[in-house]
Amino acid sequence: MPWWWLIQLVVAVALAVIAYALAPKPKKVKPAATKDLDNPTADAGRPIPVVFGSINVSGVNVLWFGDKHKREYEVKA
Repeated sequence: MPWWWLIQLVVAVALAVIAYALAPKPKKVKPAATKDLDNPTADAGRPIPVVFGSINVSGVNVLWFGDKHKREYEVKA
């Protein structure tokens, strides 16, 4: 019975381990803190944007903005 397939299997596993060890690791992205959020303002004379569809509007002129805080959860898996 030929045993050359066993050598090929060992070489393939060794190369896979080396490739995994040398692969670049992604940097952990830190979530933006609550203080980094833009505060909405209520100024007289500012134009009111009219939005059609889905879009991000920054610097909105609003009368009330509530419950601005950050929540962290731990999940045990």
